[in-house]
Amino acid sequence: MLGAVPLQGDQFLPPMENVPAALGVLFVLITSFAVGLFYRAAHSSRATLFVLLAWLILQSGLSLGGLYVAPEAMPPRLMLALLPPLLTMAALFFTRAGRTYLDNLRLEILTCLHIVRVAVEMVLLGLYVYQAVPHLMTFEGRNWDMLSGLSAPLVYYAVFQRKWLGTSGLLWWNVACLGLLLNIVVLAVLAVPSLVQQWGFTQPNVAVLHFPYIWLPSCVVPLVLLSHLAAIRQLTKRPQPELVVPTK
Repeated sequence: MLGAVPLQGDQFLPPMENVPAALGVLFVLITSFAVGLFYRAAHSSRATLFVLLAWLILQSGLSLGGLYVAPEAMPPRLMLALLPPLLTMAALFFTRAGRTYLDNLRLEILTCLHIVRVAVEMVLLGLYVYQAVPHLMTFEGRNWDMLSGLSAPLVYYAVFQRKWLGTSGLLWWNVACLGLLLNIVVLAVLAVPSLVQQWGFTQPNVAVLHFPYIWLPSCVVPLVLLSHLAAIRQLTKRPQPELVVPTK
């Protein structure tokens, strides 16, 4: 049963002014890296890049306008950042054109994309130091997502370069890392100041309500999630994809 949250407006939300601008610049670069890799995974599709950039611009405007800083709003306004990507993913999996798109994504690039999770964890640690996220969202707390990022280049090398692992190994790695992703997503969502907040009351997850960190739940996490789901779909199909790195 959900407990009451002692919030009145946004007066109890920790300020973001103390967070160094350099941390925000770093996160912009991280997001750009994730978008760039997914663009490559989609065979440099201009439509994919246009949709991603338009979405980033929209979320920037909404967060800079203060839309998400409303802890008493019901339903939580952060849903405006979370639901559209989830609905888009559902459309990809439940339409013929969408499934074709997913099956054509480059599996080796989808694997490499998870390297971004190491940098994300470092940013989260920095945000914790400046009281913008709770301790449980860091790798020092209950977030072990860094393991996915650290293992990604090793898995890429073992699967696509040396052929030490086959489709089964890559599949189970994706499943395990998907579990790590879902763990931090639940922790992060339920630490955001809202009427459904469950933990992080003394130091809530306020960073994701502001630019550029709104891009974490609205873009970076959905790209990581989609990379896992698309890879799992490809790896469980018959016939299974050939695990090679294209020459072009």
